[in-house]
Amino acid sequence: MAVQISSQPPELGAGPDWREQLPTLHGERVVMRQMRTSDAAALLAMITPQEVSRFISAPPGTVPAFEGFIARARALQAVGTMACFVVTLKGHDTAIGIFQVRETEPRFQSAEWGFAIDSPFWGTGFFEEAAELVMSFAFETLGVHRLEARAAVRNGRGNRALRKIGAVPEGVLRQAFLCGDEYVDQMVYGLVDSEWRATRTGGGIAPPQRVH
Repeated sequence: MAVQISSQPPELGAGPDWREQLPTLHGERVVMRQMRTSDAAALLAMITPQEVSRFISAPPGTVPAFEGFIARARALQAVGTMACFVVTLKGHDTAIGIFQVRETEPRFQSAEWGFAIDSPFWGTGFFEEAAELVMSFAFETLGVHRLEARAAVRNGRGNRALRKIGAVPEGVLRQAFLCGDEYVDQMVYGLVDSEWRATRTGGGIAPPQRVH
């Protein structure tokens, strides 16, 4: 399962404390942590199979290329415009997924996120748990007001996953993404901080464990 991960770096700017080291986010079964250079091989193996990569921008194709991607992500984190977490299972340190949140408006008033999860873990609930942790980080730590995602219209699994966590479909961008040798339509999804907080504190989904 994957939803568009950006290959275009945003404009550099200033950022808060998390830019030096991302907090580790603990769920019941997953742990989200800072991406490391040593994750390159595991992330490459996770994201390159066709069933994972078919609906996202072409991922780095070699371990050195992925190490370069990690270095660039850390540089953007250092200036406060991007955060990339890897997903691991509690008690294991191998990356099984990645979540990216990048600033699209100054001071993270708006942000875009993307994700990819290794296919053996689809349908297990690990995505929903990881997504809750990342949304909590985005809205509570980064101060995001509006969080957006794009998913190819034909990416049924990715669209269902976004709807399941409460993302609202807002419109179709026609022929917005080059998928293989053809342009395909993308659905834009939005999450707004006030609506997210209401569903997590007003009898809806329970908030995740505190980050630390």
